[in-house]
Amino acid sequence: MRIANLAGRLVLVTAGGAVDIDEASGGRFGPDPSAVYREWDAFVAWAASAPLPAGRTFDEASLGAPVTEPGQVFAIGLNYRGHAAESGVEVPVEPPVFTKFRTSLTGPRGDLELPTDTVDWEAELVVVIGREARRVAAEDAWAYVAGLTLGQDYSERTRQLVAPAPQFSLAKSFPGFSPIGPVVVTPDELADPMDLEIGCAVNGEQVQKARTSDLVFSVPELVERLSAVLPLQPGDLIFTGTPGGVGGGRSPQRFLRVGEEVSTWAEGIGELRQRCVPGTPYTTASAS
Repeated sequence: MRIANLAGRLVLVTAGGAVDIDEASGGRFGPDPSAVYREWDAFVAWAASAPLPAGRTFDEASLGAPVTEPGQVFAIGLNYRGHAAESGVEVPVEPPVFTKFRTSLTGPRGDLELPTDTVDWEAELVVVIGREARRVAAEDAWAYVAGLTLGQDYSERTRQLVAPAPQFSLAKSFPGFSPIGPVVVTPDELADPMDLEIGCAVNGEQVQKARTSDLVFSVPELVERLSAVLPLQPGDLIFTGTPGGVGGGRSPQRFLRVGEEVSTWAEGIGELRQRCVPGTPYTTASAS
């Protein structure tokens, strides 16, 4: 299945277009794009047997974030060897974890407001949890995953690395800094959900390209390690980390500028597009 948020309503994207789930199910499943993950098993069973109507054509500009209200958003740092190397650190032995606050979530297309001149890109595979997961072994982890989507972990590097205590979560949670989409794809739709090409281009220049099989900690390992500490809830998101090629890792460093377009893609999932526009200027307290 390919699940999306079309103008605020839960839809299935089929070869014929978008099927409104509330209408097709006679109200059994409502229009809220996030609520379906709390009834995931029932929804999967219904979708497998329901006689779905023909889909309607739709404008991709009307797609919103396919998960709008996750209870928890996890983000993993340094999860590709290339990114660890360009960051000047060792490959971690445990996944470094932070959060992206959910008010930063947005849809797959739109404007990205730049609050400073040190905003960076980070293409990421994003996991959507479909069942409560507590102390789940890696070999069982896919059973707890509803699907995969694509994300950008936009990062304001000055705030992220401010002394004396870095502020990863705040620096990565400005409005619009967490676009996801365009759809959530169930693992069975993908030839190999553990080996997808992912990449990013700025104004047509490819800046990142990797395969998710290069992750230091795979999707099953992340589910295992996170669920060993706390329960993962239906609808939670896991940003799995970014490959090498970020602007802050270049020499000289290169950050996003007003007027540039960022295109992010993942094999079998789709594409995100953001146009960089001026934002409300932000200055850290230490620099004011």
